[in-house]
Amino acid sequence: MTNKILSQINPSLQKLVPYEPGKPIEELAREYGFSPSQIIKLASNENPLGPSPLALNALTKYLRQIHLYPDGNGYYLKKALASHLDIGVENIVIGNGSNEIIELLFHVFAMSDEDEVLFSKYAFAVYKLMAELFGVRFKEVEDCAFNHDLKAILNAISPKTKLIFIANPNNPTGTRVPNEELYEFLDKVPGEVVVALDEAYIDFVADPPQTLSFVKQKENIVILRTFSKMYGLAGLRIGYGVASKSVCCFLERARQPFNTNSLAQLAARASLEDNQHKLSTLKITEEGKKRLEEAFCQLGLRFIPSSANFILVHVGDGDFIFHELLKKGIIIRPMKSYGLAEWIRITIGTADQLSRLLEELPMALYSLKNIKSK
Repeated sequence: MTNKILSQINPSLQKLVPYEPGKPIEELAREYGFSPSQIIKLASNENPLGPSPLALNALTKYLRQIHLYPDGNGYYLKKALASHLDIGVENIVIGNGSNEIIELLFHVFAMSDEDEVLFSKYAFAVYKLMAELFGVRFKEVEDCAFNHDLKAILNAISPKTKLIFIANPNNPTGTRVPNEELYEFLDKVPGEVVVALDEAYIDFVADPPQTLSFVKQKENIVILRTFSKMYGLAGLRIGYGVASKSVCCFLERARQPFNTNSLAQLAARASLEDNQHKLSTLKITEEGKKRLEEAFCQLGLRFIPSSANFILVHVGDGDFIFHELLKKGIIIRPMKSYGLAEWIRITIGTADQLSRLLEELPMALYSLKNIKSK
């Protein structure tokens, strides 16, 4: 690229390190000569059961109408969510995954290099990425035992603080904030500072916080949720935000027209009705989590107890274990990009998937031990 063109590029983009997603199955198949059916992916916290059968049925029925533009307002999905959440339609904004709601919050509240955003160390990488993209200052507040230190976050608030992101449960650590601590925090945050509660994994929590009640009382609380995890619709990119009517009005202004497609809206609506799929997902997640925890204890591996559908585990060299498992057709997530180079994150898979992982992981750890001993 010539210097003339380079000089025209947004300076924030020149330094920005792109988000690193979990390795795709197809990419691993190409690199190692596997058949895609031989590969298991336990890297991106997807639902191993796939989408709801009701969602698949709804998609099949609608395929011949995809020549039509989607409902740009997402009316019927908003109506279904409003009924599901017991909240007004005007309190909901639909996004291309909950990631888009994160971006919209920056558009609305944090556009100046004088503005400031707060989030915890080891929080979801997209918060920092968006801050860098928008040229907004940010503080990564020290965590406490891999969880949010809400007192430290409160103390870090300054007159320039516009946004605070709290992922609960947190990704990539899997930790959650006790409900009463969260309520106390929300009551103490100044009313002019917007708190974005990222609840992408809230469906896996047995006693979830009643955060929707805060949206009904306060204008500075925004809840982010997704259909990618529990509902198994990651490939369709559909999520939503819940906030006061006034905040939603401005989030709607900031989004692109037709930002969510017809198939995603339909599948999301159908998924809300499939309680059996949710119960089956919870069952396989809890059983798989317990199985992994027991295996890690037997292997002498430290792990962080998780409230989500994944576990963060200490293996000594995350990149090495990642590449060793790739050779066996298993994709997990190394955590070096999060500043956790000695750790990996493993999604809870099916019983068969976990059996393969637990067969290959000890051998990968043995190889690492041999290399370090040389």
